[in-house]
Amino acid sequence: MSFAVLTDTSGNLPDQEIRDHKLHVIPFTYIYDGQEHTCLDTESFDAEDFYGRIKRGLQVTTSQISPQQYMDFFEPFVREGQDVIYVAMSSGISGSCNSARIGAEMLRETYPERTVAVIDTRGAALGEGIIALLASELRDQGVDTAEAVAILKEHVERMFNVFTVDDLMHLRRGGRLSNLSAIVGTVLNIKPLLKGSEEGKIVAFGKLRGRKKSVEALAAIYDKLVLNPEEQVVGVVHAACKEDAEYLVELINRSHPPKRILLADYEPVTGCHVGPGALALFFESEEGVRGYGNEGITGGLKEAMKVGENALKGITGTETFKKTSRLVSENAKKAAETAKRVGGSAAASISEKLRDLTNRDGK
Repeated sequence: MSFAVLTDTSGNLPDQEIRDHKLHVIPFTYIYDGQEHTCLDTESFDAEDFYGRIKRGLQVTTSQISPQQYMDFFEPFVREGQDVIYVAMSSGISGSCNSARIGAEMLRETYPERTVAVIDTRGAALGEGIIALLASELRDQGVDTAEAVAILKEHVERMFNVFTVDDLMHLRRGGRLSNLSAIVGTVLNIKPLLKGSEEGKIVAFGKLRGRKKSVEALAAIYDKLVLNPEEQVVGVVHAACKEDAEYLVELINRSHPPKRILLADYEPVTGCHVGPGALALFFESEEGVRGYGNEGITGGLKEAMKVGENALKGITGTETFKKTSRLVSENAKKAAETAKRVGGSAAASISEKLRDLTNRDGK
């Protein structure tokens, strides 16, 4: 039985990829200046202008798609006798995946003979989009729906989403960052390394001083973890930091060049949450890779950095914490102001983190 492959705009696929792979895309919406927008045409999206406006203070919000909208999106395909595989944005950062599941369940009551499968990629941007491309390949190979769903779920387990940002406050405002203590990194001007966790949430697992080192750390992690690069498509997505993205592509190609690299601007819905300067890398490794870095910068990240020892020399967990704790005392006023601005539980979290770091300084 044939199936249609559906996804959404957060998959960040260029228009040509969508056309070539015969994908069907539902647009996510974003709102600013009192107007609702969608971005189905990535070729005309002016990323430099959009992220430049955010830098200058433009406030952008997003909203999730309702179950009824998903049902309306799915129904034409099942009505024509096709199964549906919908490749969804992570349920850990958006409620849209759950809305899709509800919409699919509503359709099953009317079309019990059809399969409407929702694949929770536990990722976003090309961490989602690359899975959608794989789904289209399975469709074209004549793989049946049940087998395709099983294969896609296996690849989700192996897809690593890792990125760095210039300002964690964009993730904090959108509720996309689960470990609030990472906000301290913004206060101290330390560049964070973040990943998609086992649950598909965004968590920080390392901190580096300086933008160039954070870009090189992404490449070092890739070199350490990538599996059979010559057989896979790797994704690089950026929010108006093209030079950094091209540098990352150059580093990736030096030692473990993949079959193909997709380089794209962050589309606006996901991009407004990660903020200007975000740079992300998506690739496949062994199953369980999402747990990588759970031990923190003194563990897995430190090991990965050995791959780029010359570029990353001296950035170890212990040294980073020492530098951080010294900066806490030097920047106490700035930290307090930020905690006050964030407010509530986040302020309490920052205060607790500051106490921990200050204690480290005294040991």
